[in-house]
Amino acid sequence: MAIAALRQLKRLWLPLTLLVLSAITYLSLAPLESVPEAPGGDKLHHLVAYGLLAFPAALARPRGWPLLILGFVLWGGAIELLQPRVNRYGEPLDFIANSFGVLLGYLLALPLAKPSGRL
Repeated sequence: MAIAALRQLKRLWLPLTLLVLSAITYLSLAPLESVPEAPGGDKLHHLVAYGLLAFPAALARPRGWPLLILGFVLWGGAIELLQPRVNRYGEPLDFIANSFGVLLGYLLALPLAKPSGRL
């Protein structure tokens, strides 16, 4: 059952990645009057979100996937730079959490993705 789920995830990596990227972008750049309280802490949310972003691409390994993973890190940095322009706060620690999230997503996918491309 887990292998079937991983195969499905590999097939759907692009729409899942675009969905997570869109959600991260919207949630990061939508102007807020105040930051809502959320369980687990802000940095944990950054870590998990960017881990979810990187995992499907790292699992599927499409052509040019290392550049895509690097692009996720750069996107996290760009968002932090844009946030002050939309009544949000850009924080260097958020960028670090974003980057570690990308690394975590990659590292979790690594043992599950076989070099031959088969699960």
